[in-house]
Amino acid sequence: MAIEITTTHLSFSTTGDTDIIDITRQVSDRITETGIEEGQVLLFIPGSTAAITTIEYERGVINDLKETIAQLAPEGKYYRHNERWGDGNGHAHVRAALLGPSLSVPVIHKRLALGTWQQIVFIDFDNRPRERRILMQLTGKKKQAG
Repeated sequence: MAIEITTTHLSFSTTGDTDIIDITRQVSDRITETGIEEGQVLLFIPGSTAAITTIEYERGVINDLKETIAQLAPEGKYYRHNERWGDGNGHAHVRAALLGPSLSVPVIHKRLALGTWQQIVFIDFDNRPRERRILMQLTGKKKQAG
C-alpha cells in the first residue's frame, strides 16, 4: 500500500458571534469519498478569527463553552487591535488563538477515531456573518485492488 495525500475543503456560512458548528459528518463523508482506510485527517482554518476543536456537541456543554470563552476574552474589553483596524473584533482574534486553527484526528478502518461523545466543531468568533472554508488534508493508505 502506498501512502496517499488528498487535499480538499469544507465550505459553509456562519453567523459569527461564537457560532459553533458540528462538522463531524462532513469530515466523515469526505473520508469515505477518498477511500482512505488508515491514516489521519488534518483540518486547518485559514483565518485568525475562528478555531477548531472537539467537544460533546450537546446544548449544555456548548453553552458552557461559549460562556467560558466569553469570560476569558470578553467582547467589551479594550483590545488594541480594534484601534488599529476599527473592526471591533479584537476579542475574536484572542479567542481563536486560545483554541487554535487546526486539529488532527486518526482514521482507522475508514472512520474517525473519535470517542463516543466526541464531535469535531468549528467555532466562528468574528462579529459578523462569514463565508468560511476549512482545508482538509487526508494522509493514509487505501486498500489495494485485487
